[in-house]
Amino acid sequence: MNWTLLVLGSVCILVLGGDAFVRGKRNARTVTFSRTARGHSRDRRDTWSGQAQFTACKSPLSPKDQALLLSHTHETGFHGDDGSSFTLTWDGDGTGVILVLSTLSAPSDSFYEGGSTRLYRSDDYGKSFHDVSHAINNTFINKEFGISAGPGNPQQVILTANLPFTETQGGVIFTSMDAGVTFRSVQLPFHPAQAIQFHYQDPQYLAVISIDDGLWLSQDFGNSWSEVHEGVHTFTWGSGITLFFSSSPKGTVEAARRGELILRRTQDFGKTFTTIANNIFSFGYIGGFLFTSVMEKLGSPRVIYVSSDQGDHFKKAQLPSATTEQFYSVLDGDEDMIFMHVDNPGEDTYFGTIYTSDDRGILYSKSLERHLFGGEGKSDFTNVTSLRGVYLTNILEEDGRIRSVITFDRGGRWRFLKKPENVNCPETSKKCNLHIHGEHSHFSGITPMLPLSEPTAIGLVIAHGSVGDSISAARPDVYVSGDGGYTWWGTLRGPHHYSILDSGGLIVAVEAHRDRQISSIKFSTDEGQCWKIFNFTDHPIFLAGLASEPGTKTMNISIFGYRPDDDDQPMWVAVTIDFEHLLTRECDEQDYVQWLAHSDYDSDPETDGCLLGYKETFRRLKKLSACRNGRGYVVSRQQRPCPCTREDYMCEYGFYHHENTSECLLQPDFLNQTKDICFNGELDDLQSSGYRKIPGDKCEGGLSPPKKEDAFRKLCGKDISPISSNSQTERSPGMLAVIVVCTSVGVIGLVVTAALIITSRRINCRQRSPAYRFSALQLQEDDACVSNESSPNGKLNGFQVQEDSDDDLIE
Repeated sequence: MNWTLLVLGSVCILVLGGDAFVRGKRNARTVTFSRTARGHSRDRRDTWSGQAQFTACKSPLSPKDQALLLSHTHETGFHGDDGSSFTLTWDGDGTGVILVLSTLSAPSDSFYEGGSTRLYRSDDYGKSFHDVSHAINNTFINKEFGISAGPGNPQQVILTANLPFTETQGGVIFTSMDAGVTFRSVQLPFHPAQAIQFHYQDPQYLAVISIDDGLWLSQDFGNSWSEVHEGVHTFTWGSGITLFFSSSPKGTVEAARRGELILRRTQDFGKTFTTIANNIFSFGYIGGFLFTSVMEKLGSPRVIYVSSDQGDHFKKAQLPSATTEQFYSVLDGDEDMIFMHVDNPGEDTYFGTIYTSDDRGILYSKSLERHLFGGEGKSDFTNVTSLRGVYLTNILEEDGRIRSVITFDRGGRWRFLKKPENVNCPETSKKCNLHIHGEHSHFSGITPMLPLSEPTAIGLVIAHGSVGDSISAARPDVYVSGDGGYTWWGTLRGPHHYSILDSGGLIVAVEAHRDRQISSIKFSTDEGQCWKIFNFTDHPIFLAGLASEPGTKTMNISIFGYRPDDDDQPMWVAVTIDFEHLLTRECDEQDYVQWLAHSDYDSDPETDGCLLGYKETFRRLKKLSACRNGRGYVVSRQQRPCPCTREDYMCEYGFYHHENTSECLLQPDFLNQTKDICFNGELDDLQSSGYRKIPGDKCEGGLSPPKKEDAFRKLCGKDISPISSNSQTERSPGMLAVIVVCTSVGVIGLVVTAALIITSRRINCRQRSPAYRFSALQLQEDDACVSNESSPNGKLNGFQVQEDSDDDLIE
């Protein structure tokens, strides 16, 4: 069975100002579990028909260890709680404090009398919970954005009450400075339209948008508030205390849809404003870059302008323009480079091209074609955080098949994933590779979890996937990599929930079933090579999910689920297991090994392991060492510079990789496009040989591509952005911005720390008109319906592919 694309029809999405919506990074401190009505879930049999075969390694748990773990297993039954969802928030780092908010899905108007929300608190990593609803006067808390935790490691938390707009002049929040021990009630002069947003460094600074589009700001952790601006659409914090926001000109309607928004900046908490751009559709801030989407002339395609100096100057990004049927998406970025997806021309194409930027965010080079991107903003683009430079994503073949690719050098080159050593390919497979399930599968209910990696667990990646010609819609298995994605291992059969503990020294997993209860957990101390099974209860539960303290330092895992109570009503249950008493030995030097990242062990010793100009050697735990890293474990690494080689350079803007060579060749029509590439009055340094050092590369000496002096040098006019008016400083009537999107239906907070999608669509937000249709990943029962030849002539997306080589590079 394979996935192909089939149009489902129109999908209504929430949009930002009619032009953009946001794929934000998930809040690692907050997770929500929901009860699923039994019998109403999507019907999918637990089968591995047609799948690649492997045997998961399992070893028995001794009776002694079973008894030991049972003595450190703690169960809490939340009797009488009829909440349909539990929202967990960790307050602080290493404090052991968890706040659990229980809310209902039913209409809130029914529950104002006496309140229906329950608030629980644990101060021992979930081993026990106490009902502290009285601390918030049993007030009903907003289900969608009721709880917000402060950034970093403070103990600030805010609860937002759910009050009827028509009966009260303002809302109510509850603030805590001591991790939820006590709360202070604050009457607001407005009703929040979304979650209150903390400043990313100082939790005293708060910002939020009200239901009437006012931007409100607090500088004292919510004790007092001031309205700083009206008609606000979106906002985001910039560098320091800089705050950017877009607003509608007075007297206008649907300004976002028509591209008439004003982009303003305040650097003094709303006392004064500076207009930095007019007539924009949307904006976003990521990695120090400020992006805006504009239409330079009436009826022309939209383009992107970028500022790297907090909006003082904008320059046009050298990217393909986007029509009303296309969109841009910032997939990831930092101060060195931006990954930008540009949708393919045409309506509902479901794929586009990934471009990577220079260190100014202005010049972009083509990185990957036919990148899969769905209609409701679901992209499988994944940053493997356990190893520098590694990204995973999926591409859409011309025949509708979906295949996974990986890059180890920040998009310089992409390759197919190697088949796991212990997995046999299906007999019908002609191009046998591992393919990873991402957000599309998670959104569709195929997999219960996304790929997982952590910066503290060097090289470790856990993901659901399938082996064969392309991604399969059969029940997925779990695969693990210990070297950042270079090699993989089939580790668990069927879908699982999984979590990384003890900085990678311990992995836990629980089987995911839609219609069966569970009573056991699997754990591995050798990066998933083999597993032991612990039966944690004699009373099985329906699994809702796993929860562990962010940062992987803990050795406690909480299993949340539910089972029938004495009155046959579903009862929430939390089971917390403390593995610290099983792995009692602290690791010593003999348990660690020096590991050279990105090494293939066969290349020149001088360049082996070189990536972006330097080598990294890590001190990491041996797979066979069953010991405890401990909470004080710190990742140890040594860096050494490398001589520059061809691998340290990318093709310059206007050049491309020829399919039969690694040489960068000039695009035929490039000389006709240079009129738009002016920096500081001239053509900058595009007179090079066609190569540019990859942003963030630190190589020294070695290869330096010769420049073709003055080949493209040309004078051009003064750089004046068409979106920027003369800077205007204005006095504030109040404060600054957050984001209101479709307030009649729902509100989404905009914190662009992960990914901004600037969608070129004309949308009536009030009516929630369809934005664009998305593809269905259809289950094909007959493999003969789809050709096994997904890429004729051994080419993929116009790039040369070496299918059977260890160097399956998509160049």
